[in-house]
Amino acid sequence: MTEERRPRRSPSAGERLRDPTRTRERILDAALVEFGEHGFAGARIGAIARRAGVNQQLISYYFDGKAGLHTALIERWRRLSAALNPSDAPLGEVVAGFVRVSAEQRHWVRLLIWQALAGHRDEGDTEYRRAMVDDLRRRQAAGEIAADLDPGYLQLALFGAALAPMVLAQFAEDFTGLSPESAEFRDNYLEQLTRMIGHLAERS
Repeated sequence: MTEERRPRRSPSAGERLRDPTRTRERILDAALVEFGEHGFAGARIGAIARRAGVNQQLISYYFDGKAGLHTALIERWRRLSAALNPSDAPLGEVVAGFVRVSAEQRHWVRLLIWQALAGHRDEGDTEYRRAMVDDLRRRQAAGEIAADLDPGYLQLALFGAALAPMVLAQFAEDFTGLSPESAEFRDNYLEQLTRMIGHLAERS
């Protein structure tokens, strides 16, 4: 039996920790690193348990194995991205928030790349992404985006822009002369990206 498919059982009294919410979050933090570094196929439950400092059976108890753990991570990402996209925030501010998260939490970027390379979709992915496009349509109707722009293609471009400094780090440095890990690059990139987004609106 593989380590990802061990029988689910309640942990013993000695294995239970006093704060199950904190324990779950520690496991998720460790899983994010493991999935980000190795993808779903290469990730190992034993490595996640060691990184989180918990008994491996706790992962089966809380998440029912690797697939459940991956699903919980995707749900966490969706909550995070929803918090970055309040309906009353300007589009430039929203995109800047995603750029910051991409820079500060690189394992999220790696996880998304692994998912894309594998051609994997989690349950609800299509609806979730279409909702992102619907939000751009709402902004377009409010005049924040020019009427001749297609929200679907625009969403793809903006999503790529948020990930580009991390995914294409060498290109970013060669294009700008600055390391994408530097504060100067990030400040400049956010300023320029905000300016670009500002030009998306209709001009009177």
